[in-house]
Amino acid sequence: MAAPTVETCHVACCANRTPNVVSWSRGGTIAFGTCNSVALYDPKDRRVVAVLNGHTGRVSAVQWVHREDCGRESHLVSGGSDNRLILWEAQNGKFNLSVECKGHTGPICAVDAIYTEDSKILVATSASDSTVRLWLCNPAKEVKCLHTLSFGSGFMMDVSLALLPGSRVPILACGGDDSRVHLYVLSNGQLQKTLSLQGHEDWVRGVEWASTSGELLLASCSQDCLIRVWRLCAKSGTDARTEDDHTIIKMKENVFEVKERGEQAKLTVLAGHENWVYGVHWQPPFYIGGELQQPLKLLSASMDKTMILWAPEEGSGVWVEQVRVGEVGGNTLGFYGCQISPDGSMVVAHAFHGALHLWCKDQDKEGVWRPGVVISGHFNAVQDLSWDPEGEFIISVGSKDLHSQMNILIKSFGIFFTLQATWHEISRPQIHGYDMQCLAMVGRFQFVSGADEKVLRVFQAPRNFVENFANISGTSREKLLTSTDSANLPEGASTPALGLSNKAVFQALKFDEGQFNSLSDQYQESYFHALNLTAEPPPEDHLLQNTLWPEVQKLYGHGFEMFCLASDSSGKVVASACKASKAEHAAVLLWSTTTWRQLQALPCHTLTVTQMAFSPNAQLLLAVSRDRTWSLWKRDQPASESPEPQFSLHAYTGKDTAIHSRIIWSCDWSPDSKYFVTSSRDKKVIAWGPCTTGESENLVLQPEIKPCSSILDVGDAATAVAFCPVLCSGNSYLLAVGLECGRILLYRWSPGQEPAGGHDWSSCGETDTSQSHALAVKRLRWRPRAGRAGRDDNKKDGQTDRESVIEEESSWVQLASASADHSVKIFNINKQAL
Repeated sequence: MAAPTVETCHVACCANRTPNVVSWSRGGTIAFGTCNSVALYDPKDRRVVAVLNGHTGRVSAVQWVHREDCGRESHLVSGGSDNRLILWEAQNGKFNLSVECKGHTGPICAVDAIYTEDSKILVATSASDSTVRLWLCNPAKEVKCLHTLSFGSGFMMDVSLALLPGSRVPILACGGDDSRVHLYVLSNGQLQKTLSLQGHEDWVRGVEWASTSGELLLASCSQDCLIRVWRLCAKSGTDARTEDDHTIIKMKENVFEVKERGEQAKLTVLAGHENWVYGVHWQPPFYIGGELQQPLKLLSASMDKTMILWAPEEGSGVWVEQVRVGEVGGNTLGFYGCQISPDGSMVVAHAFHGALHLWCKDQDKEGVWRPGVVISGHFNAVQDLSWDPEGEFIISVGSKDLHSQMNILIKSFGIFFTLQATWHEISRPQIHGYDMQCLAMVGRFQFVSGADEKVLRVFQAPRNFVENFANISGTSREKLLTSTDSANLPEGASTPALGLSNKAVFQALKFDEGQFNSLSDQYQESYFHALNLTAEPPPEDHLLQNTLWPEVQKLYGHGFEMFCLASDSSGKVVASACKASKAEHAAVLLWSTTTWRQLQALPCHTLTVTQMAFSPNAQLLLAVSRDRTWSLWKRDQPASESPEPQFSLHAYTGKDTAIHSRIIWSCDWSPDSKYFVTSSRDKKVIAWGPCTTGESENLVLQPEIKPCSSILDVGDAATAVAFCPVLCSGNSYLLAVGLECGRILLYRWSPGQEPAGGHDWSSCGETDTSQSHALAVKRLRWRPRAGRAGRDDNKKDGQTDRESVIEEESSWVQLASASADHSVKIFNINKQAL
């Protein structure tokens, strides 16, 4: 049987929270470390083109190996907290692991690499083991550590390699916590120290070389908020200065001269940032017809939330601030590094919260830069995700060290022009102070979320989101919400200073100068600015502060941190569970979405309920637990005096009758509500049932629930499982299984086909190395209907090929996955290939 076609439709991720982790190639591709992987991102197509998996620890440094002829790069180096250096090489259009270097005893924090004359690659690495190592990699994929520099108890924060003009001798610059920049040259295979540049008054965070007119320029930045540009050149033999002049530092027009050991360095001090400067980056040379098309420029990024583009003035040569971008508001804490595109038309910074911030030069207005759209995602484990009931957008929730956030992804705005769906974040409903663990959609524009604060929060979409969603999807607002609901909706939401609850904003408040009732009235909170999303998705600064959803309810009842949530298909009941080590805390709580009252407590399990799922017909609730058992609850017929739903225990497994021998991590229902499946740490996947018989109007519950499949051994802990809502040929079921190693497996299950012999399960595909997650799959969710979002409704009514498009799309289904590797992935799967 042919394997199914599995395509990676979208990857949502962001940069790791560390400097030196983003690099922009001369070919236009941005490489950045995301968890244990390296993502290759095309800023023009706005999509991740590849994910490189090879590190076993978090990637902390990434650098392209630039070619001197400014051609497209074919090598990339990365270092990680696994103490390893990896050299990636492009082969047949794909990057593969070429060389792996081991030797550091601590995490690598900075890397740089250059080509030598014989096509070998010279790589410098700095690590927290207080050493800097120099590696030589040859085309035969052999690696050798040439030299190791030890700095005792000190650390080198950044390294940069270059070739001395004329001599082609490699020179290495290291900036560290001793507030100095150390220069070394490679002689006879050993690094020899030549200069130690002093002047910074705090840790040197970044260094980078640039070559121009036969000279080398070295930029260094520091926590003293200053940038220094050193011009390095050989001392002239006709220098008529006295011997005393050889060792003194002169200052003239903000330029210092340092002469030592036959070398001369001139220093220009650039002052403009108001906080630590973490990154400096020279604009790459840009040639047309062999001629340099742009003057030398330097980009800097600081924790003051700004980037500055510096350039020398014509005539005087004095370095001045040319462009300043940034000052991003909201919950962010400044920039860790910066990069500039090869043609100088775009600049990007990566922030403390992992987000990339992009600015583009306005082609019509000189000197004007505007925020651009760039990839976004979580920078810690993604715990849960869900499609909206119509399958048009996805909402995800992740845990973070300081703030937790939710992202909403939606199809591209330019889809009707390109006929190719891309995905973008259009809303960040919640910025939270606790790690967020779970969510449940209640209708299309309302959700419930749970975090480590032991409280459930209910959020409602504001009017601005509904209007924008209507514009994007081409749906009338009347179809989305009734006029009454629309009239009562707030315009948006804002977060009070030091607050955790989003506050509804119905209209902006305006005050006349001199009419304040108190001092605090003069400093009103910054309210959101309404967005009009008709042509472009919102950039990062708008996502931070203008796309929040107002909180409409808090639900109290659990005594410990929230762990999982589920809602029924009617959107009337929500089930919640928290962490528990005793039976009294492991009860499942049911809530009414009409009144937001607690309906019931369902006691059964003795340890944490890890996941719950309502059957598609909303008649059954399934719960699985750390106690290695599952419980099944049936919906009772409501009495006339109590119309709200009630559930009673229908079936369960005891510890003596349980088949799973380890924690049951996940569960899901077949689309016809007849069967459910459980997956466990014991590597087993089991289908149970049948649970119901008869038509939907006359359902009959089966008194005994037994395994109705053979035990499927998937070879690794099965952390997530999901039934496809669309049946395959022969009325067989398509099941996706997510593993702890990050792979996703696809199986077809045919009930009643020799379960004893194991022929009821048939493997029909899996993600390859580049498609798989780097860490455990936390959640799998199929799109509620067939087709690919953004493509199954490309053709409008009246077009002749409308039916052919619908027929083609019916053979595709989409699967979304959330992982501990910080990413959300969406896969297109061709059902006809099964």
